Amino acid sequence: MPKKAQLFLDKHFTIAKTDPRIYGSFIEHLGRAIYTGIFEPDHPQADDEGFRKDVLALIKELDVPIVRYPGGNFVSSYNWEDGIGPVAKRPVRLELAWRSIETNEFGLNEFVSWARKAGTSPMMAINLGTRGVDAARNIIEYTNHPGGSYWSDLRKEHGYERPHMIKTWCLGNEMDGPWQMGQKTAEEYGRLAAETAKAMRQVDPEIELVVCGSSHLNMPTFAEWEATVLGHTYDFVDYISLHQYLGNRENNLANYLAETVHVDEFIKAVIAICDYVKARKKTAKTIYLSFDEWNVWYHSNEQDKQVKPWSKAPRLLEDIYNFEDALVVGLFLITLLKHADRVRIACLAQLVNVIAPIMTSPGGGAWKQTIYYPYYHASKYGRGTVLRPEIISPVYDTDRFKEVNMVEAIGVLSEDEREITLFAVNRGQDSPIELECNLNNMGDLELIEHLVLEHDDMKATNTEEDPERVKPHNEGKTLVKDNRVLAELPALSWNVVRLRLN
Repeated sequence: MPKKAQLFLDKHFTIAKTDPRIYGSFIEHLGRAIYTGIFEPDHPQADDEGFRKDVLALIKELDVPIVRYPGGNFVSSYNWEDGIGPVAKRPVRLELAWRSIETNEFGLNEFVSWARKAGTSPMMAINLGTRGVDAARNIIEYTNHPGGSYWSDLRKEHGYERPHMIKTWCLGNEMDGPWQMGQKTAEEYGRLAAETAKAMRQVDPEIELVVCGSSHLNMPTFAEWEATVLGHTYDFVDYISLHQYLGNRENNLANYLAETVHVDEFIKAVIAICDYVKARKKTAKTIYLSFDEWNVWYHSNEQDKQVKPWSKAPRLLEDIYNFEDALVVGLFLITLLKHADRVRIACLAQLVNVIAPIMTSPGGGAWKQTIYYPYYHASKYGRGTVLRPEIISPVYDTDRFKEVNMVEAIGVLSEDEREITLFAVNRGQDSPIELECNLNNMGDLELIEHLVLEHDDMKATNTEEDPERVKPHNEGKTLVKDNRVLAELPALSWNVVRLRLN
């Protein structure tokens, strides 16, 4: 007899409507993310602004709603003015975060132009490492003020008559990290972020601001950092950031697939801290979460140590993702959806070449990595109302995790309430699991399709020579009767079950 799990969903028991920005991404001046990634003027498929059209097509397919830029660690020693004005006059700099040469051929205005072509919105980060209030008030005047002032008129001189109207801003990046240029204590950063936020809102009161949370769950100051920083900034910001990367460094698949349990705990902890500060301040305002860096990152760590410093667009952080990584990305997406009431923004880091779902060859092709598919499925079918799941599943133990559900699943009711999509991962390594889904108050259901991402080789990857070695199929086995759905989840698989509501 096959193992069985149950999923209970009810149309009237909801978590929240998804903010589309939960499917955002990230582009940093790091490695080949920009140069030979999204921007390669000499490429056969470059458009008149130097943007690769083949890459744009893959990004449009993902329907990425927001992209964070320009960092990341890069932003903490970046002078934004270096990337505006005539390209020939822009300075070439030593970039300290990744010890590369930055030519500044691509800057703020190029990013805004690219974002419009990609069908996405900019999420700008400002430098609170080596700079502060003055540079922040100037950049928002340049981007958002209509005209009649020094910086807004300079934008017009640069060929952009209308303001860019960038509405989402990050107040620095990972300021608790010793790797960061201009690392600060929570008190130092909290005070600076509060004053910067106040100045930026004087220029444009309609912006949204993201304050830096801890760089990851295991930072020694985690929780204390969030409480202190929010103590200073709560009244002036809208979001606090979370960053977390996962990896299978021990080559222990059972542990690796369970790592999203800690992600779930991380999110719950940050929500608790936000609500503690809310109670302490006796305010009705709620702080939301921006999980603006997340992904799998570990494959390239040793390779990156061999890269010599001070070259342009070196091959850094070029993780080549395998099939098991795609399962973890799927599990991460399900975890984010489970907290859609508080996680309003999330950025898969990054978008092209650098720990990315899309890879390119300089002068050559572009292809989809294994992790592209769960990200695509969630972005395409995971917009609407997230239903509160109750799951009864077989469990397993590892040396690090106890009673881990073999099946993780979530359901999203489309905005027009005509479809429901179930996302499910079978962590079990030995056999398929029959998932019985009881969908209440939905009416009669009809199967549209059951997409499955599976592979017999957990280490299988996609390459330029073999770009479709790992890809989904639509031959999943699902039976539907009235409001009951029986879906067979193959061992170690990502599943997307799409249902029509009649």
